[in-house]
Amino acid sequence: MKHTVVLLMSFLLFSAFATKEQEGNNEKEKINLMLNNWHKAAAEASYDTYFGMMTTDAVFIGTDATENWNKTDFKVWAKPFFDAKKAWSFTALERHIYFDKTGKTAWFDELLNTQMKICRGSGVLVKIGTEWKIQHYVLSMTIPNENVNEVVKVKAPIEEGLIEKLKGK
Repeated sequence: MKHTVVLLMSFLLFSAFATKEQEGNNEKEKINLMLNNWHKAAAEASYDTYFGMMTTDAVFIGTDATENWNKTDFKVWAKPFFDAKKAWSFTALERHIYFDKTGKTAWFDELLNTQMKICRGSGVLVKIGTEWKIQHYVLSMTIPNENVNEVVKVKAPIEEGLIEKLKGK
């Protein structure tokens, strides 16, 4: 009898753990699909779909040091690209997804194949109802370590003035 109770308890614990793990995997699948569709919406210049996958208070940080937009400003900046049907095309090469303890907030990092070659994206997602939405996204260009000095030489004349301006804030 004692063994039966132990086996039953073990089975129940394993089932609860397996269910929790399965839920996490399902949420990762939902997030992967959502992010892939978000990138696809940009590639297809589907403005409403793209911006509909972001929260109303979303932030988008682009590759240029001056690109730190709230959703409203980002929509204004991006609209001409979407209207011209020439937005951007990013596809994930690799992605990692993490969750907070509540399961309502997730964050991720991804390597992307883009027209700029490999870029890194990272962001924060929130679950609203049953849907995941992007609340914060950062896009960065990657630079091979052996080429950093060359890139700095190109950036320096452009960014020196911006550094001084930002220091003065």
